[in-house]
Amino acid sequence: MSQYSLNINGVARQVEAAPETPLLWVLRDNLDLPGTKYGCGVGSCGACMVQLNGVPTRSCMTPVSTVGRKQVLTIEGLDPQGAHPLQQAWLELDVPQCGYCQSGQILTAAALLKENPDPTDAEIDDAMSGNLCRCATYLRIRAGIHRAAVIAKQKGTA
Repeated sequence: MSQYSLNINGVARQVEAAPETPLLWVLRDNLDLPGTKYGCGVGSCGACMVQLNGVPTRSCMTPVSTVGRKQVLTIEGLDPQGAHPLQQAWLELDVPQCGYCQSGQILTAAALLKENPDPTDAEIDDAMSGNLCRCATYLRIRAGIHRAAVIAKQKGTA
């Protein structure tokens, strides 16, 4: 076991874990942040997506020992009050069905909108292609991203 100092949602957190422990399990089991989900365990579905320094990253495939001083953003840290444009759009449009994949979907979409505040359907589909939805709500996810872009512009945060 090793000690790690991680920046999780803007807060320095200390954890003890084996170096090869996936970040997913450190978040869920050591830090009690259950919003990041275990989906497939092999990096294929995107349910475990977090952001490392703003880049969507599969936490099930990321050993805690490789995180270092990178900023880790989980769904719990996106906007704890639920005021992020994506969170608002998701609620407004009833995007999720079962909701299991949605934290990964939202964090991937947040990275997309930060880079491209007004993406086309093709750009959304390309950016979101690594995130699987068991309920196939892809059209609602795309609509939610478009709606979030509008909300962000209205708020002046785009």
